Amino acid sequence: MNKKLMTSSKNKALHGVCAGIAEFFGISPFIVRLIFIFTPGSLLIYILLALTLPENRALY
Repeated sequence: MNKKLMTSSKNKALHGVCAGIAEFFGISPFIVRLIFIFTPGSLLIYILLALTLPENRALY
């Protein structure tokens, strides 16, 4: 299987970054959001990922 890290097009809170990471690793987006909230410096990482990750445009 060839998985790629992309933003989610079906589970977005802001830009779909956390949901895309969760889909990639097969975990809940809530867990990824908590990690981003409680990790120092994660806002910069989130912004960079939101600007650079492609959007998953697969039809569901």
